[in-house]
Amino acid sequence: MLLRSSSEVSPSDMPARRTLIFVVVLAALLSVTACQAQPKVSISTKAGREIAFFVEIADTAGKREMGLQYRRELADDHGMIFLFPVESQQTFWMKNTPIPLDMIFINRDRKIVGIVEKTEPFSLDPRSVRAPSQYVLEINGGLGSRYGIQTGDTVRFEGIDTQGVRE
Repeated sequence: MLLRSSSEVSPSDMPARRTLIFVVVLAALLSVTACQAQPKVSISTKAGREIAFFVEIADTAGKREMGLQYRRELADDHGMIFLFPVESQQTFWMKNTPIPLDMIFINRDRKIVGIVEKTEPFSLDPRSVRAPSQYVLEINGGLGSRYGIQTGDTVRFEGIDTQGVRE
């Protein structure tokens, strides 16, 4: 029997070694990706409660137009944040949206300026609040009331770049 030192690699061992290296590198890349924080919107209520939602970001006209259309479910700790380039009166509808939503309108100072609760699925009726807003958070209908979210509450963004939002 011929013994080899561990530093010697035969040509037949090369594919296995390459596969092992590939798996180790892939695992390292996946762990780095998993460590990146998912975008989050946190709301501090006047009652002292902190509520956080992991969000998808709608920061282009196309993404804002699509919104949550065709979604049949949305986890209670998830939502979508709509980012607009400037503060103005924002108007939404529920076209092709089969789940009721709460729409939380937020001004440029990150204060809630209005809430439209439990919107009617598939409705084309315009939904807005009187005050100008630059951001709108959509969450499952009824959660705002359940968590005590109100006009005047403070909002914080984590992992969300509000610079360079396009029309």
